[in-house]
Amino acid sequence: MESAAPLSQEHSHGYSVAYEREELQFPVYVVAFVAACLAAAGYMLDNVLLIALALVAFGYAYHNFPLLETGKPRIGASQYGIFADGLGIISWRAIKRIDVVWVEIRGSCSHELRITLQEPFERALLTDWRKRPFHRFLMRLPWAMAEKDVVRIPLDVFDHSADEIHHTFMRMMNFYRR
Repeated sequence: MESAAPLSQEHSHGYSVAYEREELQFPVYVVAFVAACLAAAGYMLDNVLLIALALVAFGYAYHNFPLLETGKPRIGASQYGIFADGLGIISWRAIKRIDVVWVEIRGSCSHELRITLQEPFERALLTDWRKRPFHRFLMRLPWAMAEKDVVRIPLDVFDHSADEIHHTFMRMMNFYRR
């Protein structure tokens, strides 16, 4: 008897991509250290402004904490479809197009994977992982919705190149949609 689609992220197998191991961790550690220093100085000097700055810095470090979890798969593909951490599995049949787009944000250029759906978002998901534990609610997700039928995934933070991710997703989509 064949098994059904995986219900949790721990059971997703196939091609997976994690966050890059080198450059992304350093700013998060630095900001967390600066936040701790600001909090200590604010407490010692009884300065509310320093404590407020420490809270903002801790918030930034907390939001970007998933960048430190480098071994965990964030996006990938399997026989069921494309999966993303905090999103779910998008069925291969629900995908109309997968494109890599060159995006410029505040003078910085990066690659972005755009998955265009051919059916409504709710029906395109085989499993829905959008309900997260409370402690992870404000943390970074590897995806965003551009429109009601386009999922955007910035690719330059991952440990594989944008071209490799796009090529593998396209190859797998062509194979599993037959």
